[in-house]
Amino acid sequence: MGNIRFDALKGAFEHKLVETVEPEGKVKDYFAQDVFTRDKMKEYIAQEVLDQLFDDVDNGRTIHRDIADIVAIGIRKWGIEHGATHFTHWFQPLTGGTAEKHDAFFTLDKNGALMEEFSGDSLYQQEPDASSFPSGGIRNTFEARGYSAWDPSSPVFLVGDTLCIPTVFVAYTGEALDYKTPLIRSTASLCHAAREVCAYFDKQVKHVHVNLGWEQEYFLVDEALYNARPDLMLTGRTLMGHNSAKSQQLEDHYFGAIPARVLAFMRELEYEALKAGIPVRTRHNEVAPNQFEMAPIFEEVNLANDHNLLVMSIMERVAEKHHFRVLLHEKPYAAVNGSGKHCNWSLQTNTGINLLAPGKNPYQNLQFITFLVNVLMAVQRHNGLLKASIVSATNEHRLGANEAPPAIISVFLGKQITGVLDKLEHATAEEAIIINAKKEMKLGVANIPEILLDNTDRNRTSPFAFTGNRFEFRAVGSSANCGAAMLALNAAVAEQLMLFKDEVDQRIEKGEAKERVLFDVIKKYIMACKAIRFDGNGYSDEWKAEAAKRGLDCETSVPLVIDRYLAPDTIKMFEYTGVLSKAELQSRSEVKWETYVKKLQIESRVMGDLVVNHVLPAAKRYQTMLLQNVLTVKQVFSADETASLNKMDYSIIRQIEHHSCAILEGVEKMTETRHKANRQPDERSKAIAYHDTVLPLMAEIREHADALEMIVDDELWTLPKYRELMFVH
Repeated sequence: MGNIRFDALKGAFEHKLVETVEPEGKVKDYFAQDVFTRDKMKEYIAQEVLDQLFDDVDNGRTIHRDIADIVAIGIRKWGIEHGATHFTHWFQPLTGGTAEKHDAFFTLDKNGALMEEFSGDSLYQQEPDASSFPSGGIRNTFEARGYSAWDPSSPVFLVGDTLCIPTVFVAYTGEALDYKTPLIRSTASLCHAAREVCAYFDKQVKHVHVNLGWEQEYFLVDEALYNARPDLMLTGRTLMGHNSAKSQQLEDHYFGAIPARVLAFMRELEYEALKAGIPVRTRHNEVAPNQFEMAPIFEEVNLANDHNLLVMSIMERVAEKHHFRVLLHEKPYAAVNGSGKHCNWSLQTNTGINLLAPGKNPYQNLQFITFLVNVLMAVQRHNGLLKASIVSATNEHRLGANEAPPAIISVFLGKQITGVLDKLEHATAEEAIIINAKKEMKLGVANIPEILLDNTDRNRTSPFAFTGNRFEFRAVGSSANCGAAMLALNAAVAEQLMLFKDEVDQRIEKGEAKERVLFDVIKKYIMACKAIRFDGNGYSDEWKAEAAKRGLDCETSVPLVIDRYLAPDTIKMFEYTGVLSKAELQSRSEVKWETYVKKLQIESRVMGDLVVNHVLPAAKRYQTMLLQNVLTVKQVFSADETASLNKMDYSIIRQIEHHSCAILEGVEKMTETRHKANRQPDERSKAIAYHDTVLPLMAEIREHADALEMIVDDELWTLPKYRELMFVH
């Protein structure tokens, strides 16, 4: 009888380099060739129509139906010329991925003849079935109607023969059922609030852009080995597996030479991404074996989020061509580096000023300090919400382990910026804000204009780090939709800037000097946000105790962290900024709890199947072999010799029996516990029960299964092992 593991290994070693499509010309020759960019629109749409369209998009106004009709004609013509036969509204339901329904570019006229058709209505709106997507109670099964509506701020693009139209997705009753809708709302709210604060420093600022640069980490595994691991196929992670003797401890994989087969995959991935207008620029080996990272140039947050979702789809398609499978799970392997999606977030004005970078003059530096401190205040006030925006059944395995940030939100600033804030805290207004007879202002603290962009060290244990000209939200999971974290951050900062402006304006209206008021409020905020600032080791037990003393959210149970979405201050903040209603927050909480339950439910079922149908049979076969050997030895050797010769066999036989019995008892108990959890009255209670009772039993079962892996004859073990999954390229 063959062994599926060895068959898979044989298949993996037989995989050769795949011939890839070599790009013709320079990157600029094929960049965004599959995207209906603004420049291409000029070839298909009248300039006066484009002027109106671009003006509406840039200023956040609704696109008129007449404009949509004309634009649709241009889109259809471009798409068909480039091989499109179908179109789809491409949206982001609360599953965390993307969704699409393809329609052909034709209809029948009244005589039954076929005619090309793609109207403004088709561009503007579609009606996918809303009852079949997570809605958290907003839509019932019998209430199917929901709408996808064109997002003109994100360009139309081609995938194969399908024209993809980025859209929002809302319920018939108006509530958002996706990530894009509230992300757009949050961006608009933050842009408005930031522009109002910028007016204190520069009246030329008419718009503030929210930028995002994501860093996508992922694992690759040979498809033959992947197909031999049901847990990888069904859950995205290994539910069992003993650590490899060599993994990442020598630190020889990080930034090492990229294996040839992987490099071939990366080159084709980058080519496909660049054709889709995704400005990918960076690729490298990550910390763990077979772990890698790619990153693009910064873009506007809505477009960047679209591009991240698209690149994950491209990644999976290209990987299969190269006989790989992409693992986007945050922790596919225990005890090695997990995968995150670091979200680099910044604010930039239409005048070209990065609001989170030190400036070239005193006013710009006061502006920089103003925005920096307000971000700190926002993160401190809503640290629990920001944690809720990134927690999940998958990300909880990563946070706090092997170079992932801890599940306590804190901000790393570095010594230089900390020193500036400390000096401002202890300065008087006269020392800090100096205005001479010519009404020229000087900022009398530190040499801020001389601070370099990379003015801070890196702290890998910080979940939210200032890195010189941006903040890096490091706690976001690799499989997540960036929008969940970005909309929470945008809304929190927007609210804080509104509160700041209200406080400053009230004092200015009373006749106080603007510069002095700004300094006083900033100084107050510097003292108020000290709790969130931490530059030390986020993994240490001392920090956990200190964070609790500071009043930071230290909860680690995912179901309980999700409660933060429904905290009174969270509801107030989202409603104040117009990003999410209370009903929408309740629905998202329900979806998160429900998703958590379903993922653990699937994992526990798969684990039960693996140990019963793979682990225990292999263990019993080996135990039987040992028992037969014991009987044979007894027949050949004397009693004294037998006692000595069978000593090791007896020990292994007993160990196998111990671990096997523990696994059987564990599976039975896990099944009963799961059934009990499923009977809980609501999704929150179910999620808590799964976290508190089912998850610990899974860990216990794994411990015994991993022990058997180290005991059982290697030739009998049917599941590919860590040393094979992580080191076969």
